[in-house]
Amino acid sequence: MRRLILPMSLFFVLVALAGCGNKGPLVPAPPKPQPAKASTTAKPAVVKPEVVKPSEPAYSSSAVPASAQS
Repeated sequence: MRRLILPMSLFFVLVALAGCGNKGPLVPAPPKPQPAKASTTAKPAVVKPEVVKPSEPAYSSSAVPASAQS
């Protein structure tokens, strides 16, 4: 039993030290630089959609459905 104390204690110390490296980096990664925007490119033109007003409503304003009228 006495011969196992030193090897077992060394084993547990090595296991504890090996487990310390599994946490990942202890400092946050530096931020990535933003890509430079090209100032020579022109912005696309914004085209507003034309509003089309229907002359008649596409739905029936009566409360009775068209299929039920006779």
